[in-house]
Amino acid sequence: MLVSLTVGKVDAGVAVLLTQDNRLIEFPSVLLPKNISSGSIVDITVSRNQAAEAASVASFQSLQKRILHTYGIHTPSPPVLRLRNATQTSLVLEWDPINLATASLKSLSLYRNDSRAGSIPRPKEMLSTKISGLAIDTEYTFHLVLRTSAGTFSSEKLVCRTHKMTDLSGITITPGVLPPNLRTSLGEAVNRIGAKLIDTVRIDTTHFVCTEGRGPAWEKAVEMNIPVVRPEWVEGCEREGTIVSVRGYYLNADPKLRQIGPSVGGQQNRKNSVLNNASGSGSLGKADRTNPTSPSPDQSAEKDLPVTPFPGGPVNGPSGSDKSDGGDKNDRESQSAPSPPPKDEKENSRPSGDDAASVDRENYVLAGGGEPEAADENNSAVSSDGDVANRTNSQSPGKQRSLETRSPGSNYQNSNGTGGEGELDEVPL
Repeated sequence: MLVSLTVGKVDAGVAVLLTQDNRLIEFPSVLLPKNISSGSIVDITVSRNQAAEAASVASFQSLQKRILHTYGIHTPSPPVLRLRNATQTSLVLEWDPINLATASLKSLSLYRNDSRAGSIPRPKEMLSTKISGLAIDTEYTFHLVLRTSAGTFSSEKLVCRTHKMTDLSGITITPGVLPPNLRTSLGEAVNRIGAKLIDTVRIDTTHFVCTEGRGPAWEKAVEMNIPVVRPEWVEGCEREGTIVSVRGYYLNADPKLRQIGPSVGGQQNRKNSVLNNASGSGSLGKADRTNPTSPSPDQSAEKDLPVTPFPGGPVNGPSGSDKSDGGDKNDRESQSAPSPPPKDEKENSRPSGDDAASVDRENYVLAGGGEPEAADENNSAVSSDGDVANRTNSQSPGKQRSLETRSPGSNYQNSNGTGGEGELDEVPL
């Protein structure tokens, strides 16, 4: 299409063109031929470039597809968490390499029992972690949370349980410098207890077994704070049926600290039972010695009797020496007291209450102690109250001397108006 235009005005950058119907068109003056001035007529041919248009459309579609396949199809993948090894107090977790697609990484965090345990350092390089300080035979739940510029992605929850003390399957041993025979016996012992034997020191290595502390593997084990023990430690675990302490099995440890023989738990239980039995028998014997049999009613009645005031008579109450020596001395003194002399059949006959009172009055009169009325009054007071000491001491010395002619046993019982055989001495009339 050919169009004729008249140049109206030419400026430095823009030229004003006029159409035949007097329309103004601003046209770049750079595209006009040289030596153009106002009033010049120029012809402009206008046509559609189909090839260029098709190429442009194809280029744009290709760009759209690249953007779609780059940013619209591949997205970050959630982490895949799994258990690598478990012991009594630790767990080793591992996961696949994280897939970020075109997103940028922000953080990778580990959660334990729905609580954030910490962030994983260098998440693009590290693919495992070890959690220590756990409780024995306890269940835990773990999951990973991946935060990226494309969003947040969480792994599925992993339920793990630590082992019991008798479960030795979690032990992972790396051997070091060992003689050939010890290495062979170590492998057999590891197989018997159900543990694992690996050649290199890894994050799941629980013990490093050797007889000499040298070599790169030993250095790495020391750097990773892995216990370095002797082969006897595996034998101790097999013998005890549980994990034994590594204290006595270090390379420079004293062999006396090692556990030899039955398990420590069994020894402790037996020791406690023996001590309990011994303490029980000892306490029973001590109770028998310190808490003798309670006295009989007769003995308690004898202890309650008042002190006999008659000279030469047996003392019924406790004296100063008896209090210090105890009840055993009283028993010995009572057993060593002489028995009363035998009496005639007439004298052994038990008098009645009136006869006993008359005998007392006669004895009192013969001794010159006073009038019979005072003696009767004195005897009646003794028989009613049983207080021999107060009544007899209030009388005259002559009366007391007459009372001393009788035996000690008869004094007390005659004063009460009662008596048995052999309780009265012969009194001359």
